[in-house]
Amino acid sequence: MSRIATIACVVWMEMIRRKDVYVLLILLGALLVALVSLDVFGLGGVAGYVKEVGLLMAWVLGWILAISVSSRELPQEESRGTIYSLLAKPVTRFEIIAGKWLGAWTVVCAAVLLFYILVIGVVIGKGGGFNTLTLLQGYLMHCAVLAILCAIGLGFSTRLNHDAAASISFVLTAASFTIVPRIPEFMATETGIRAGFLMFLYNFLPHFEVFDMRLLISHSFNPISWKVFFMALAYGMALTSVAILLAWIAYRNKRFSRGSLAQ
Repeated sequence: MSRIATIACVVWMEMIRRKDVYVLLILLGALLVALVSLDVFGLGGVAGYVKEVGLLMAWVLGWILAISVSSRELPQEESRGTIYSLLAKPVTRFEIIAGKWLGAWTVVCAAVLLFYILVIGVVIGKGGGFNTLTLLQGYLMHCAVLAILCAIGLGFSTRLNHDAAASISFVLTAASFTIVPRIPEFMATETGIRAGFLMFLYNFLPHFEVFDMRLLISHSFNPISWKVFFMALAYGMALTSVAILLAWIAYRNKRFSRGSLAQ
């Protein structure tokens, strides 16, 4: 466990050095300032509107950061040749996978927490407020999604370079966000092979909509029942565990050769 934590700390130090989080935080801050300053659609700086857009941007930026960070960790080690010194130590490949995932997940969760704090500060500054318990549940649900995203990005990077792994991860997860929730609606008018394909997608792709509490947070609704909350977290843990296991299976027998791409 200590070796996994050490690898995760290296991911943190790398992220601090790259300053990706700061750029996204500045981008989100600029957007919120624009929303508050301009009379967008005649709504001006209405706190509810700032909540909705701010939380949406926190989700979008968190999605981008999770895939970008997780899908570059292993290819980066291989391209720099540092994977050899890492493997020369008493570190198993599962520990490498687990450490990289833990580092990517925790650093992205910390970044998203900063995004939430920024949104909360702007909303309170405009006279709005939140249901604290609902907000806490929403953030923890968001962290569950980030865990799945990081595991998916890391999994594809075990056999692909950074660009290819990130591209496939973005396409797959974007489909999960946008298409999967509407599949029951599509199936009402489809039959035969198309209906079977839609059913396959519905069961194969992650259901990220289960974790999305932005609407409840925006309207300051009461939190969901704790039974439903923990069931959703258990679902997220199961998906994350499967993705990490598949990543380890793909990586455990991978061979490396100096001066060339991993085979």
